[in-house]
Amino acid sequence: MSHDSNKNQRHSIRLKDYDYSQAGAYFVTICTHNKECIFGKVVNGEMVSNEYGRVVEEEWAKTAEIRKKVALDVSVVMPNHFHGILVIVDKCRGTVHRAPTLEQFAKPTSGSLPTIVRYFKSAVTRRINDPRGTPYMAVWQRNYYEHVIRNEDDLDEIREYIVNNPLKWDLDSENPNNAGATWGSPQGEVPSPLR
Repeated sequence: MSHDSNKNQRHSIRLKDYDYSQAGAYFVTICTHNKECIFGKVVNGEMVSNEYGRVVEEEWAKTAEIRKKVALDVSVVMPNHFHGILVIVDKCRGTVHRAPTLEQFAKPTSGSLPTIVRYFKSAVTRRINDPRGTPYMAVWQRNYYEHVIRNEDDLDEIREYIVNNPLKWDLDSENPNNAGATWGSPQGEVPSPLR
C-alpha cells in the first residue's frame, strides 16, 4: 500500500510571504472545537457570557497588557466563537523580521499574529480546563481565520460587523440552529445559560 505524504499535511491559510509581525490591524475569528456553544448565550440580541466566556474576555484584554506592541480594538465573545481586532504597532528599527508563514511548523516568531493567537488560545484553554482537571480537552478549533485590514473603510466595516454580531446571531452561520453546531461544554455537558 502506498503512502501519500501530502494527505495528512496541514496547509496554511495565511497569506503567502506576508509578514504577520509587521505593524497593522488584523481581524481575527476563532471558533470553538466542534463549534460547541460553551461561552454563553445570546439573549434579546445581547451576548451573555458565562464563566468560560468571561475567561475569553479577560485573556483577550491581557493580550495587550502583556505585549507592549499590541493594541486591541473592538471584540465580541459569541456562544461558539470569538471576533476581535488586534493592532500590531510599529516595531523599533533594526528588528529582524522573517515571514511568519515559516513559523507554522517551526519556532514561533515573537510578536507575530500567529504567535499572539496561539498564546491567547492556550491561555484560555488552560484557564478553562485546569480547574476541571481536563488538561487535554480541546476548547478551540485547530486554526483560526484572519483578515489583514487594509484601510479605514475596511476597519469601519469590520467594527460594525463585530459590534452587531450578537444582534444577528439568529442569522449567523455559526449559530447551531443554522449550521449544525452543538450546544454543550468541552465535556459534552449542556451548560446553564448564565454559568
